[in-house]
Amino acid sequence: MRIAQVAPLYESVPPRLYGGTERVVSNLTEELVRQGHDVTLFATGDSITSANLVAQWPQGLRLSPDAIDYLAPHMAMLEEVFASKHKFDVIHFHCDYLHFPWSRREKVPTITTLHGRLDIPELPSIYRAFPEMPVVSISDAQQVHLPWLNWQGTVYHGIANQWYCPQGKVGDYLAFLGRISPEKGPVAAIEIARRAGMKIKIAAKVDRADQSFFEAKVEPLLQQSHVEFVGEIGSGEVGDFLGGAAALLFPINWPEPFGLVMIEAMACGTPVIAFPHGSVPEVIDDGITGFLARDIDSAVAAIRKLSRIDRRRCFETFLKRFSAKRMAEDYLDIYRRVAEEQSESMAFATGASIG
Repeated sequence: MRIAQVAPLYESVPPRLYGGTERVVSNLTEELVRQGHDVTLFATGDSITSANLVAQWPQGLRLSPDAIDYLAPHMAMLEEVFASKHKFDVIHFHCDYLHFPWSRREKVPTITTLHGRLDIPELPSIYRAFPEMPVVSISDAQQVHLPWLNWQGTVYHGIANQWYCPQGKVGDYLAFLGRISPEKGPVAAIEIARRAGMKIKIAAKVDRADQSFFEAKVEPLLQQSHVEFVGEIGSGEVGDFLGGAAALLFPINWPEPFGLVMIEAMACGTPVIAFPHGSVPEVIDDGITGFLARDIDSAVAAIRKLSRIDRRRCFETFLKRFSAKRMAEDYLDIYRRVAEEQSESMAFATGASIG
């Protein structure tokens, strides 16, 4: 198939440091190319891909010190995408609803993976304005907030495992990886480690929006002797960081759409101790790839049960459920269905106009 992947421009594909959506787009794009498809990636100029790269901005906007208006480059990108629509059998968007007006008017097969939270009060108005747009969820839990959308299915994220591998020696620390924000639970993670009498290493980025939270709530806790703040790390470092941990802590307090870090841990054979919000019960097999914990006390209790987890089985579960190959095959099924439905719709419309 001739497939366009349209990435957000906040990070490169893959991201230079830590970014969830862009890492997923990279894994999907590379796997589709590996399977022999003709893939074009619309992304930042510093992206690295074996697909045909159509550069939209010199580098990821988040790391561009002079970038002010993040919307403008995205709008320019969408105009270029639709100007070349005839080159593709399907266009796969990863930038939410921005393209909806173009897609409605251009009559081209599209799907949109919704990567973010959907419990935001302003969202129903835009999705009700475009109810026909085919969308894909990244967990079944994500659909609960807007069940009436034109869902084409759920496709769990998948990753290539070249950066990850189980390590024979289990580390003596707990890991927290991703983003410093209230909903991700870094304060709870630090407290869980303290009560368990274990060291915690925190490898996380601090976005501008979360800077005040970091300074007020998290930074004072970094002085504790059991806490090591590593900062933001890149993909080449994630495997060692997670693989050397006794467990990943994921004490979230929001409706997590997916939680890529959970499957990154599983790819290293590292169990996950997580609060069961949003997608978490779909991703973690309780007692097999980790433990679901209701609160801080039960998370501490779960740490004492980590010896029951077979780290090799964690890795095998990752290969079965969350590989890039499985993700690409799931999307290909949707691509073909959407393209066929669009073709039939156009044929019907042409026949009706002739009649």
